[in-house]
Amino acid sequence: MKVIFIKDVKGQGKKGQVKEVSEGYASNFLLPRGLVRPATEGNVKTLENQAAAEQRRKDQEKEEAVQLGKKLDELTLTLKAKAGEGGRLFGAITSKQIGETLAAAHGITIDKRKIELSDSIRHVGTFQVAVKLHTEVKANLTVQVTEE
Repeated sequence: MKVIFIKDVKGQGKKGQVKEVSEGYASNFLLPRGLVRPATEGNVKTLENQAAAEQRRKDQEKEEAVQLGKKLDELTLTLKAKAGEGGRLFGAITSKQIGETLAAAHGITIDKRKIELSDSIRHVGTFQVAVKLHTEVKANLTVQVTEE
């Protein structure tokens, strides 16, 4: 019997997969538990439509990330911090501060976990900070730290 898996079934198939299973296994175990759906023509067409909609959504997310990346590449974010002798900061500039300043100054909300600082910024100056917007899209944000 040909079935479409609705949920992952260990050892049998993953969600969205169309597979041939024994008639008894399907009718006695998989169907009553709602793990599969019979692979009728209508159900297969519905599965294809859902897969196409999911792909369009992923493409849209990537396109939005690319647009935001272009905007961030051109942007220079200025942060003020108290500094001592030699331009060394009292404390440090963290990814959380960068995210909050970006949201306040430019209205761009980015999760602090997506801002990739190898180490927190501890000196006055200009720094390039990588921002991971999507699995395939990265942008470089210029952060300028000035003395308060």
